[in-house]
Amino acid sequence: MSGLQAIRYSRGKLEVLDQLRLPHEHHYDEVSTSEEAFDSIKSMRVRGAPAIAIVAALGHAVELHKGGCKASTAEETISYIDSRLDYLKQSRPTAVDLSNAITHLKHIIRSIDVSGKENGGAARDSIIDAYITAAEEIYRKDTETNLLIGEHGSKWLLENAPTKSADNKVSVLTHCNTGSLATSGHGTALGIVRSLHSGGHLHHAFCTETRPYNQGSRLTAFELVYEGIPSTLITDSMAGALFALKKAEKNIAAVIVGADRVVRNGDTANKIGTYSLAVLAKYHGLKFIVAAPTTSIDLQTETGAGIKIEERKPEELTQISGAVVGKDGKVDVSRTERVATAHQGIDVWNPAFDVTPAELIDAVVTERGVVVRGADGTFDFKGIMPERWAKVVGE
Repeated sequence: MSGLQAIRYSRGKLEVLDQLRLPHEHHYDEVSTSEEAFDSIKSMRVRGAPAIAIVAALGHAVELHKGGCKASTAEETISYIDSRLDYLKQSRPTAVDLSNAITHLKHIIRSIDVSGKENGGAARDSIIDAYITAAEEIYRKDTETNLLIGEHGSKWLLENAPTKSADNKVSVLTHCNTGSLATSGHGTALGIVRSLHSGGHLHHAFCTETRPYNQGSRLTAFELVYEGIPSTLITDSMAGALFALKKAEKNIAAVIVGADRVVRNGDTANKIGTYSLAVLAKYHGLKFIVAAPTTSIDLQTETGAGIKIEERKPEELTQISGAVVGKDGKVDVSRTERVATAHQGIDVWNPAFDVTPAELIDAVVTERGVVVRGADGTFDFKGIMPERWAKVVGE
């Protein structure tokens, strides 16, 4: 598994890697309150659906560990935790892992038997301890989940690849950042790439720049180079030309992406530009794979039409920050400048995500296995999550 860590945690202390400073500078922010967790998520210093949920859950856990809750009864304690979680939920509303984690944590604190503990804050302490333990379990389980996604996804692709080299290797394209920097470790879509590479089955990985926030060029390219995975960076608009000109030569078999939300029929919200890649993959005969933990699957929302799409501020599209390159061509990490890349008077539409229709997706890879698109163009997740399906859908 990758040695890169977006999140460093021990009970009572949470440190989050400031990904806006990558790839030139490694700086960890200490997060000890819900407000600091909210700001870290909202500003995209931490991003990626799994990592967002982890930072929100652990940020409040540290706050509780340090005595942030002054309640004197069980009811007041639950009310306090609820209010903090509701606040954190607004930091990135599209990411379903966050809302699922919050729902889970609210259930945990209500399941604690506090009978006979109403004196001296014992009930409060029991509820807080249960919350912290549950938040830590979310963090631990994510790594295990990612390794399974990598295993299932690499196996499925090798069995279903439309093209492979003579020595059973494939090339893939990935979008945005879905690796160790977006999770607790290994990654989802990039985790599949890592698993292909470690198994000796990856010929080459292509990654998109991922405008406007450049998570591909800043983060995914950094992870690929860090681990010595053969890789090439392209702009978002080069994908069609890449498939047309290099598919046969490089045995490009698939586009592999992550997901911020997969709804009941398989429609998938992910970083803006994902939909375009799915259309191109379909035209050029490539597999289009979504890698997502079951925590990213939203059974309550029936189709992509029900997904709320976050819109970001115009400056993310019209301005950019980066380390200064000197006249000698060397990067000076001690100097960062912000520059305008467009006329500042132009109107801007800047949705953070788009929704890829299920009929353009070949497979959704989860920690519980691979779900392929059905004959009707949709996905049936009942088999991998029967209890949640029965509870939500009731069929």
